[in-house]
Amino acid sequence: MPKPTGPANPEVWKLITELAKKSKSEKSNIWKRVSDELRRPTRNRVSVNLSKINRYTVNDDTVLVPGKVLGSGELKHKVCVAALSFSKEAANKTKKTGGECITIQELMKRNPSGTNVKIIG
Repeated sequence: MPKPTGPANPEVWKLITELAKKSKSEKSNIWKRVSDELRRPTRNRVSVNLSKINRYTVNDDTVLVPGKVLGSGELKHKVCVAALSFSKEAANKTKKTGGECITIQELMKRNPSGTNVKIIG
């Protein structure tokens, strides 16, 4: 039986442990779920296009993507997107609509309890 693998990046492991600690301290399941999603191998990690974010959000929503945001599609309203990483095109299109691209750590600082955050993935 092969040995289970996870992310090789030490920064991602650090984020996973921070998310697990925040989940316990805030008694919030959202951080636990994101931590579990990030434990997947890189090849199985989520990648979401802007068109999907546009479809499932409204103006001024906060979205968390436990993976990478890609620039395919259009974003027609202002959204704050937190993700592990962004393509250049996705970041440009998001900023063009007045939205924000932030890291998952930044979202944890802004909203420790994780309320009113949509996970898309």
